[in-house]
Amino acid sequence: MSPASVLSARHSTARIPVVGRRVLCALCALFALLPATPLQAQKDDDDAVLLVAHPAFRDADYTQTVLIAAPAPSGGHIGVILNRPTKRSLTSLFPEHEPSKQVKEPVYYGGPFSRSALVALVRRKDDPGEGTVYLMKNLYLAFRVTKIDEIIESTPNDARYYVGYVAWRPGELKSELDRGLWSVLGADIDTVFRKDTEGLWEEMLTRTRRLRAGDAYAPLSLRYR
Repeated sequence: MSPASVLSARHSTARIPVVGRRVLCALCALFALLPATPLQAQKDDDDAVLLVAHPAFRDADYTQTVLIAAPAPSGGHIGVILNRPTKRSLTSLFPEHEPSKQVKEPVYYGGPFSRSALVALVRRKDDPGEGTVYLMKNLYLAFRVTKIDEIIESTPNDARYYVGYVAWRPGELKSELDRGLWSVLGADIDTVFRKDTEGLWEEMLTRTRRLRAGDAYAPLSLRYR
């Protein structure tokens, strides 16, 4: 049985309940943000950004977090939390799935939406095809069961795996930015796949403050809908 089709373990901080068909149901909220046709997002002005949580943002899911976020092809935005590694490996979740043993990094907690769903950030120069969303150059979010299985079985360590994700309806992220909940920085592959994420929030927060102090700070554009 493949990892993307069944999650059947528990985790100390991010709940990973026993599920079967519920994995597919859990992805429905994500699918609602995505078109039915193959996901070929515009690749010019819609690149992903980093969202750095304000120190006063006390929501338990987002306290001291750094997220990557990008416009969803059908409106709104999607993303994952970058600095919440769990204590579980992919193979510990799926001990009978041989390819999962090749994944060296832990599974990450991606966000409070569909905690039963497995998604992946995929580092690829070429478009991985259907079942993925373009985030920025050489970076895609894989959400479809068959695509995640294909990645695990072919290039398992060119991706990072997450339980759950973050989604904003059209206009929601703009509202949160207007309220000052997030600071915005440009995203880069090295930060996204940084191995040691401890201290990442503090580092990114310091960067935003330095940019503001130098009058070089300007919120990067996001496509609001």
